[in-house]
Amino acid sequence: MLHPLEENTIMCPYCGEHFTVLIDCSVPEQQYIEDCEVCCRPIEFHVVVSGDNDYQLSVYSENE
Repeated sequence: MLHPLEENTIMCPYCGEHFTVLIDCSVPEQQYIEDCEVCCRPIEFHVVVSGDNDYQLSVYSENE
């Protein structure tokens, strides 16, 4: 079972550094922008929560 907030490690599409983010699994589908913790450039997040207690996370640079 998914918790309302899930931790996930992502790689910044700009600088390539890995860092941990919190994913809000209470919303079935969402798209938002969060700055990289290392290089401070905007990363676009797309999250889809499925009915089988799983989620898919995709991250993109603002130009993709």
